[in-house]
This record gives sequence, C-alpha cells and structure tokens, in this order.
Amino acid sequence: MFDTVVIATDGSESVRRAVTVGLDLAERFEATVHALYVVDASEVESSPESVRDEFRAALEESGEEALETVTAETDAEVVTAVREGRPAAEICEYTREVDADLVATGTRGRHGENRFLIGSVAERVVRTCDRPVLTVRQLQEKS
Repeated sequence: MFDTVVIATDGSESVRRAVTVGLDLAERFEATVHALYVVDASEVESSPESVRDEFRAALEESGEEALETVTAETDAEVVTAVREGRPAAEICEYTREVDADLVATGTRGRHGENRFLIGSVAERVVRTCDRPVLTVRQLQEKS
C-alpha cells in the first residue's frame, strides 16, 4: 500500500512523534523512507543582507542535524534532502518528485484563532498536497 514515505521534519520536539510514527509505518509496509528538511526562504530573505549567507548555512546545518535524528531512529536506509523555499510548497513538490505514497509531518495542534493568525505548514501541506498526508500531533506531557 505504501512504497515511499516522506517524513517532513524541522527538527523540533513537535515533530519527534511524527518521525517515530512515519518510520513505524514505513517499516510495516517495507517502504522506502525519505526525510526532508526545508530551509524557509522567507526567513533567509528577511534577514539582513550582510548575514544572509551565514544564516542560510546555519539553517542548512540545523537541517542536516534534524535529518540525522531521523536516520538515527532506524536501521533502514533513509534518503535525506535539504531544500530551500516555502516549506509547504517544497514538501508537496518533493513528494511528487519522489512519487511518494504518503507524507508524514508533525503538528503542534493549534486550533481556532491561533491557527489562522499563526498559520501552519502542516495545514498548508494538508490543503495543497496531492498525496495523502499523515499529521501527527505532539502528545501533551503529563504533569
């Protein structure tokens, strides 16, 4: 049913559970795993021109670290990629390029007014991606 699974990560805590679920699903179906990190071009472009290249390099390094955490969680081979652009658009484009059957991504679980004011990469991926999208909410820590 699933031959190729893309796991979109930004390295945050809220994505950790999505990585685990995505890898588990891929393992169950013996699917190829792709891990993707997108450097947000708007963040780079909004930074002062004098530090843009250094900022881009730092974001790319963060991306490589995020992808390493995905590969460290499995013995299976993981194809990794760092892209730059608008995150939701790049995730959707990448899934088409690799002919993915599913994209897994995390969500912080925002709803109501916050979702509309802040926006959400996961929400945009769900709305615009032509492939099935699995959103995995971060569990609340028990107090």
